[in-house]
Amino acid sequence: MINIQNINYIHIEWEGPFLYEEVSRLDKEHDYGIYQIYGCHPIYGSDVLLYIGKAQNQTFAKRLSQEGWGQWNRDASRVEAYVGRLSGSETPEDWDNQINLVEKLLIYAHGPAANTSNLNSIPDESANLHVLNWGQFRDLMAEVSGARWSSLFDDIPNWAAYGQHGIQKLDR
Repeated sequence: MINIQNINYIHIEWEGPFLYEEVSRLDKEHDYGIYQIYGCHPIYGSDVLLYIGKAQNQTFAKRLSQEGWGQWNRDASRVEAYVGRLSGSETPEDWDNQINLVEKLLIYAHGPAANTSNLNSIPDESANLHVLNWGQFRDLMAEVSGARWSSLFDDIPNWAAYGQHGIQKLDR
């Protein structure tokens, strides 16, 4: 058994779906975090996870107005957004860093069709991150563990199924 110390649990409260043009009202002091875009993809079909992004230094309204998902998708009237706000008992000082790490981990774990970065690796500092998705998180996994997706377990010595090592008994 491998023990990981200091696991950082980050809770995300998801809301949606919003039609793409409806996100323009998400412009308050708490409208920062992670978002998902769903729509039509030429290979994967209709109503699929296209993109995971972050609204880090600007609100969801500002960030999503820059992307044009509702303009360039071939079924633009059905493009939907879900927004996820990092939540807890207090707002931490490293809120920006948490948004950044969560976005990278969720992209890596889910592989959205239109994301081009963070698909091949995540930072090792994500190994002790555990994301819990609440509310309307749609097609995301309810829990995403950085330990599972990081390189933490890439080189475990003597890796084999239990029983192949021989049974080791404790001397009492």
